[in-house]
Amino acid sequence: MSQILIAYFSKAGENYVSGAMKELPVGNTAHVAAMLQERAGGDLWEIRPREPYPDGYRDCVARSKRELQEKARPELADTLPDLSAYNAVILGYPIWCGTMPMPVWTFLEAGDFSGKAILPFCTHEGSGLARSVEDIRALCPQSQIGEALAIHGSHIPESGDALDSWLRRAGL
Repeated sequence: MSQILIAYFSKAGENYVSGAMKELPVGNTAHVAAMLQERAGGDLWEIRPREPYPDGYRDCVARSKRELQEKARPELADTLPDLSAYNAVILGYPIWCGTMPMPVWTFLEAGDFSGKAILPFCTHEGSGLARSVEDIRALCPQSQIGEALAIHGSHIPESGDALDSWLRRAGL
């Protein structure tokens, strides 16, 4: 059995959910990451920027668009875990502006993922994986990028079977 790191970025607070603004006490991606940990085990690690994103949806979108345009790499709040201890990384993120939030880019560029299996999953409200998997491949060319999974935010409560199947196909 492989040693697994479940690294994820998530945003609680005001979010766009099924066509309306909704206050989420736990972000969608955090919810899925916890479900995956229950199923696959491993260590859970949250990718958090040193400067938290605004709670309000519109302010968060404005910042994320600006960061993407500037190709920003927001500083992370925590030191990366010792990646040498893991051979599989389950990587979770919401889709923002057609890809991963920029702190996920920071995480992928800061660590050595050479030879590791990266299994991406995203939460979204209609965009699916967008271009996130292509971006991960470009950032981690020495990694084996596994099958990616996209989960619609409003379908998380009933996504257990999809998570189980995905983990089985990945050999976890």
